[in-house]
Amino acid sequence: MTQKMGSVSYTRYEDIDQDALQKDIDAIKDTIPAPNWDDFQHLLKLERWGSGAVFAGIVLIGIVSFWDMSGFAFWGLALVAALLIGIGNTARWANVTHPILHGAYDKVPNIPYEYTKAGYARGWSRYWHWLDWIKPEAWEFEHNIMHHYHLGEDDDPDNVERNMKWLTESNTPMFLRYTLIALLAMTWKFTYYAPNTLRILENKERRKRKEPELDVYEFSPLTKNGLELWKNYYLPYPLVKFVLLPLVFWFPFGWVGVTNAFIILLLSEVVANVHSFIVIVPNHSAEDIYQFSKPHKSQGEFYLRQIMGSVNYNTGTDLIDFGQGFLNYQIEHHLFPNMPHSFYQQMQPIVKDICKKYDLEYRQESVWKRAWMTIELMVGKTKVLRSEGV
Repeated sequence: MTQKMGSVSYTRYEDIDQDALQKDIDAIKDTIPAPNWDDFQHLLKLERWGSGAVFAGIVLIGIVSFWDMSGFAFWGLALVAALLIGIGNTARWANVTHPILHGAYDKVPNIPYEYTKAGYARGWSRYWHWLDWIKPEAWEFEHNIMHHYHLGEDDDPDNVERNMKWLTESNTPMFLRYTLIALLAMTWKFTYYAPNTLRILENKERRKRKEPELDVYEFSPLTKNGLELWKNYYLPYPLVKFVLLPLVFWFPFGWVGVTNAFIILLLSEVVANVHSFIVIVPNHSAEDIYQFSKPHKSQGEFYLRQIMGSVNYNTGTDLIDFGQGFLNYQIEHHLFPNMPHSFYQQMQPIVKDICKKYDLEYRQESVWKRAWMTIELMVGKTKVLRSEGV
């Protein structure tokens, strides 16, 4: 049986045989072999593509570092360099860090330790494995635990509709709402993810100590949490990227080179923020996506929520999937978060058939369409679907 909400049709949550669904989803594991060296080589290929984009961007910075910024040629190559570095930045997060910190390659025989969940981006290795605005340990808890196992609930830290209530319930004019969303997209890794992941991690420790949890971010370095934010989130990455890296260009090109490099790297940061925003945020947010009022009670219900609370983008070749950080397989990823990226291409047709069997909508559309649907939700023009009593 289906229901309609506005223009959206959807299968009723309570009509799904969750036990049978669990058996069918679990059976997928029997059709896919264990992760092997080929899957690791697939990861290394994605890593090379991202690193290659960054390297090409840095080379272009060197080429234009002594040019006059008023020239058309300078800005043309500068924008290409910024695009390459920004794409490489997002690729490092989505195509490499994301699956490794889920433990996706831990079971590959003879896997190098640095590509395991326990060995990647720990301590000082963060500086060459994944230096970003986000501390790896904080991202791991916020994303792997709180988001994946509380999808669409109030405890999901990435619940877009809840997080945007400050805007949608305000009297802010609509044109200004769209402007604020654009600014958020250009800055969201340090305005949203850095403080939010720290807050979630801090609340984990506070629960252990039976202390009151933090409801808001603490930005002031005069507070304990604010000091941690600046020490391990706000300072390491920008000091390396926007101070030390531009200074590399001083020796051959002088201060003109340093200035040009700084501008291009700043532009690349905007590219990385917008790129990651577009491929990450729409995965679980739009008027046709379910949210839930209570925790799941069984594995079958968990699987059901991952399907009804997620959406895929268009898929295809490794290059298409690379550009979307393999987040275009979000349904498969949420069903099996600790699988290598290479598995999702194999699993997709099987998951589609299971959804068809249970008359479950398998949402898959253009990332651009889903991004716009998410923006409409964020400004308050639409609302998500809500399950009743679950």
